[in-house]
Amino acid sequence: MQAINAGDTAFILLCTALVCMMTPALALFYGGLVKQRDMLSIMIQNFVCIGVVGLIWVFGGFSLAFGPDIGGVIGNIVPYFGMYHVGIDPNPEYAPSVPFIMVFAYQMMFAIITPALMTGAFVGRFRFGAYLCFIALWTIIVYLPAAHWIWGGGFLAKLGVVDFAGGIVIHTAAGFSALATAKYLGKRKLPAGVRESEPASLPLVALGAGLLWFGWFGFNAGGAYAADALAVYAFTNTMLAGSIAMLVWMFWEWRENGRASFSGVLVGAVTGLATVTPAAGYVEPMAALAIGAIGATACYYAKYVQRWLKVDDTLEVWRAHGVGGMTGAILIGFMASSHINEVAASVHQLGVQILAVVIVAAYASVITLILLKVLDTLGVLRVADEIQMEGLDEPMYGEDAYNLWDMDRSLPK
Repeated sequence: MQAINAGDTAFILLCTALVCMMTPALALFYGGLVKQRDMLSIMIQNFVCIGVVGLIWVFGGFSLAFGPDIGGVIGNIVPYFGMYHVGIDPNPEYAPSVPFIMVFAYQMMFAIITPALMTGAFVGRFRFGAYLCFIALWTIIVYLPAAHWIWGGGFLAKLGVVDFAGGIVIHTAAGFSALATAKYLGKRKLPAGVRESEPASLPLVALGAGLLWFGWFGFNAGGAYAADALAVYAFTNTMLAGSIAMLVWMFWEWRENGRASFSGVLVGAVTGLATVTPAAGYVEPMAALAIGAIGATACYYAKYVQRWLKVDDTLEVWRAHGVGGMTGAILIGFMASSHINEVAASVHQLGVQILAVVIVAAYASVITLILLKVLDTLGVLRVADEIQMEGLDEPMYGEDAYNLWDMDRSLPK
């Protein structure tokens, strides 16, 4: 039996809790950005991922992602199904100083938040029953293979692809799937006089963004699986990238519109955090500053691509996560330092990073479209136009986010 290090175990326990908190934080972030009449619909979509994906992870999900490799494509479902062989003894292949069950728990939190990220792209258009089927199938068919390809010893890992905390596995996969979903579902139906961009509560967005940033330290630093120098680098790089991205996004917005906006400051920080995620454990802190700045710029100007595609990505998930994760993953090829980790910037590293981004983005997009087509054929996918115009909360869930003297702040002004 490998020796369990109490300090490392305590650190991963904390990181696991931080990443778990990010899903409710995302619900607050998205819930504040949408209209009041759709707040609960998107928040329940976020929270329910904890239940659906959590069960999938126990009954085969973890084994498919991290089980013994089968042809470089998927893990063997048998060894860890139902948490069999997932116990206290460390697994030297993944984390030699912490109980293997902590790897299981930590990675579960990543699996949970990934489909939740997509929800901001299709606000008010996805029926809840169909959504439950969609995230279950998407997790099994898209997330688990992608996680195995890079983190579980699959074919991309064998090519030398690296992704410290999920820029490809999580952000690229979720971002491009979100874009495909928003494109397939089409533009939202809104009543006359209601503006498209009218956040229900910017203070709620700020709370969600702050909690996301706080949780992101566990998201990135925990990838070291030890309380060591690598974790410290990932922690510091996370802070620096988020900080500079906030300012760079604000600069571009101020330059274009003549003023800064609070929502822009918050979204800008998130783009930096998403961009540095794949590179957090491979680059020097000064490189993390560059990655945050480049990521914010790429995400900001990706709006022109989105307009050209004519996609109603409600909360611009593809811009922040798809473009951010993709950019950070590719920048590893330019900025990775062997002084931080075993990976160094090179033409080969750049090539395999680009290849991985293309494969995961294309695979996620195609499978997402197939799943949507199947659900659409069954007639259970789209919310009726009249409900879209009224808002989903009351018709579909029988509840309202606010009930202050029966005021509805989402009505036309």
